[in-house]
Amino acid sequence: MKNHPSHDKQLASLKRIEGQVRGIIKMINEGKYCIDILNQIKAAKSALVTVESNVLKKHIESCVKNSFENKSSIDTKVNELLKLINK
Repeated sequence: MKNHPSHDKQLASLKRIEGQVRGIIKMINEGKYCIDILNQIKAAKSALVTVESNVLKKHIESCVKNSFENKSSIDTKVNELLKLINK
């Protein structure tokens, strides 16, 4: 089994985002104003981008950095990142 870094610090943010999404669903069910719904969607998206950035930072600091021990591993990590960026 590979030793992956922990992303436990992101759980609180993800739970907050989960609550935001539930709130958006409730707003839609209640027929709230479009702009209010859109503002909440933008807030949730922004929070997800922050979590994504934190996970990527940790990946680079840990997994990618550790891959410098062998050329094949570096190539694999670079290809993973390129594939992710191009999604």
